[in-house]
Amino acid sequence: MKVANNWKDYEIIATNNGEKLERWGDVYLLRPDPQVIWKSDENLESFSKLNAHYIRESTGGGKWEILKKHPESWVISYNNLKFKIKPMGFKHTGLFPEQAVNWDKMIDLVSSAKRPINALNLFAYTGGATVALASAGASVTHIDASKGMVERAKENIALSGLSDRPVRFIVDDCFKFVQREIRRGKKYDAIILDPPSYGRGPNGEMWKLENNLFEFLQECKKILSDKPLFVLLNSYTTGLQASVLKNLLQLAFKTTKIEADEIGVPTNEGIVLPCGASAFAFF
Repeated sequence: MKVANNWKDYEIIATNNGEKLERWGDVYLLRPDPQVIWKSDENLESFSKLNAHYIRESTGGGKWEILKKHPESWVISYNNLKFKIKPMGFKHTGLFPEQAVNWDKMIDLVSSAKRPINALNLFAYTGGATVALASAGASVTHIDASKGMVERAKENIALSGLSDRPVRFIVDDCFKFVQREIRRGKKYDAIILDPPSYGRGPNGEMWKLENNLFEFLQECKKILSDKPLFVLLNSYTTGLQASVLKNLLQLAFKTTKIEADEIGVPTNEGIVLPCGASAFAFF
């Protein structure tokens, strides 16, 4: 497992009975986590500094219960990268801290390449990978179907002092965008994919990971440059283990140079909380 253990502005304080207690800068949140299937004697709701608790509702979804006043949004740092944090619906905050292990790897790969790198970030959300790549000197095309998430990514680039970097932000369906890039003959040295389990494009296009991913990876292979640096595939879908991601990349991109691992975040209890899987393909 690769562990995101270099954070200063984020930590998991404790876990219990389907929830994790986290510190995001100076704000403390209690959120559900499906991996926490154990119990302890600690009552996380009674934590004295707790600002907000995301409560699941029996009918589906949930809501934030505000316990102590805190900003509507605030900024945290990871090394020289900065990100806006804002509690949203469905328990999200706008950032996945475990991805820091992948940001570190991407920054190292781009910095060590000693040549211009043109990167494509698909299903790019609020741009954690986009910020990391831009900070290392890559040109980045950032694609997401949600206009709101793309706007947040622009904010994160600005917060990190990278607004002058060559970053294109596009609101689009990732499948359709890649197909157009194939027709245009556009090529990329690095491709990052962080697909949701289910989703809709801006015009109602349906996406289901198990049904669509392999075909999509095969299409992505057509826009790799003649000197590709890497392809990164992330998954938070239950059942898609690191070995499955490895198989997908190996078969779609015809390379055996693949690093596939679980990724996780350490907790103050002395354990590591698993948070999905990632696989890098090299060429």
